[in-house]
Amino acid sequence: MIRAADQDAAVQHQVGRSLAQVGELGPPAPAAFRHFVELVRGLTGFIYGRRTYEIMRYWDEDSPDWDAEDLDFAAAWRSQSKWVVSHSLKSVGPNATLVADDFEKVISKLKAELAGEILVGGPALAQSLTEANLIDEYRLYLRPVVLGGGTPFFAGPRPPLHLIASDLIADDLIRLTYVPA
Repeated sequence: MIRAADQDAAVQHQVGRSLAQVGELGPPAPAAFRHFVELVRGLTGFIYGRRTYEIMRYWDEDSPDWDAEDLDFAAAWRSQSKWVVSHSLKSVGPNATLVADDFEKVISKLKAELAGEILVGGPALAQSLTEANLIDEYRLYLRPVVLGGGTPFFAGPRPPLHLIASDLIADDLIRLTYVPA
């Protein structure tokens, strides 16, 4: 979604999926990884639920086994603002803000005060934001692999959607972009 600088921030939920629609996809191909590095560099920030935030904290400190691409992604991720919705966390890491109360009000304020794109991480949080009509766009990345477990993209009933774009990201990865219908 291309938005003018004076427009409100767009909140987006995106996730990678296999043909089975659930599961972990593993590391992306180099072209896809570069896509995600550039995507993260261009964001306004992230909104995470507790579990997804704790997983993404992996990128907070360099690992000796990382290659140049991993270091690029980590630098891009660390530079972005993060808002973490949680009642159980007492603190969050660098460049992150804990949102413990009235997350709908906080997210609405972010949308009104910021420009650009804010990604939502975590299916339960995305479902809550969907129910509050706070998600502007859904991006689904598909890879042709079949897996057997994981968390569904929509934690509750799927909202009515309208496909607005499809993009070939790499030889084995396509992105579908939807808006609420």
